[in-house]
Amino acid sequence: MRFPTLVLLSAALHLYLGLRLAPVWPQPWVGAVLGLALLASAVLVPLGLAARRFARPPASDRLAFAGLLCLGWFSSMFVLSLARELVLAPAWLASQASPATLDFARWWRLTGQAVALLALGSSLLGFLNARRTPRVVTVDIPIAGLPAALQGFTIAQISDIHVGPTIRARQVRRLVDAVNRLRPDVVAVTGDLVDGPVHELAPHVAPLAGLDGRHGSYFVTGNHEYYAGAAPWLAEVERLGLQVLLNRHVVIEHAGARLVLAGVTDFMAHHFDPGHRSDPQAALAGAPADAGARVLLAHQPRSAPAAAAAGFDLQLSGHTHGGQFAPWMFFVRFQQPFTAGLHRVGRMWVYVSRGSYYWGPPKRLGAPSEITRVRLQGIQG
Repeated sequence: MRFPTLVLLSAALHLYLGLRLAPVWPQPWVGAVLGLALLASAVLVPLGLAARRFARPPASDRLAFAGLLCLGWFSSMFVLSLARELVLAPAWLASQASPATLDFARWWRLTGQAVALLALGSSLLGFLNARRTPRVVTVDIPIAGLPAALQGFTIAQISDIHVGPTIRARQVRRLVDAVNRLRPDVVAVTGDLVDGPVHELAPHVAPLAGLDGRHGSYFVTGNHEYYAGAAPWLAEVERLGLQVLLNRHVVIEHAGARLVLAGVTDFMAHHFDPGHRSDPQAALAGAPADAGARVLLAHQPRSAPAAAAAGFDLQLSGHTHGGQFAPWMFFVRFQQPFTAGLHRVGRMWVYVSRGSYYWGPPKRLGAPSEITRVRLQGIQG
C-alpha cells in the first residue's frame, strides 16, 4: 500500500473511532484525552509502518515501536467498536419498539465506555505478555517402537523470534538463557528469526551463538528470512554455530541409538528462490532405515501432509503465533491446518509452537509465547 493511501486510511478509521467513542464520556476532558490519543495514533501508525522511509536506526526503530504499539491498541479499539455496532443495532430497534423498556442513550454511553476501557486494558495486558520471557511448555510425544536409549530425548524448540525494531539482543539473550537451563539434547529454531537485514540485526541475533544443545543447534528458514534476504542470513546463522537444514538431515547418535533430524525450507520459499522449494522427501533421502525416530523441522504446518507421506514420526512447526491476539487467532485456520498445539496427520505427530516472541504489535492475548520442550516417549505398537 502506498504511503499516502495508508495515511488516509489511518485517518479515516481513527476519525470513525473518535466520533463514536469520544462523545460517550460525561466528563468532557476524558473525551478530549481520548481524541488526542486517537490523533496521535492516527499519525504514528502509518509513520511506524513506514519508519525506514523517514529515519535511520535507532530513530526508525523507536518510531516503529511507537507505531506498532498504537497499532495493537487501535486494532482492539476497532474490533470492539464493530462488535458494539452489532449490539447497538438491535438495541436501538428494541428501544424504538418499547422506549420505556430500554434506555438506549444510557446503553450507548455504557457500551462506548466499555469499548475504550477494554481496549486499553487488553492492550496493556497484551504488551506485558508479549515482552516477558516465554514460558516453557513441555510436550510428550509418543513414538511407536522408540528405542529405550531415546526415551526422554529432549528437543528445545524456539520459533518466530522476529528480531527487529522491537525485539533486540536483550530479549534474545533472555531466551537463550531460558533454553540452556533446560539442558536439551537438541535445540531447534523453526524459522522467522529476523525482520531485517544482516548488517543491522547481526549484533542482536549474536546471542544465539550461546545456545547449548548436547547434540547441537539447528535452524530452518521461515518466510521472513526470505523477506529479509535469506542467503546472508543463512551464512550468519551458520557463523554463529547453528546447522542450517535446507531439505537435508543429520543423524544423531545418542546412547547407542540413532535419531534422524531433518529440516525443510519454508513452504513458500520457492517463490523467492526456485532452488529452495520445500521437499520433505529430499530431506529424508538416504536416512538410515534403523533410525529410532525421524523428526522434521518445518516452519509452516502446511508442510505436514508431505512430511507424513515421506515417513516422518514428528514435525515441529511455528509460523502461526497461535493467532497472537483476538480476533486474529480465529482466522489462522483459514490459512494453516493447525493454529497451535499437538495434532496428528496420519501416523505422524505435528506440534505447532505459538512462537517465542511476536510479530508486529507487541501484544499477546490468549496465545502465550513459548519455549517448547519436546520429549520423546516410547509406546508399544
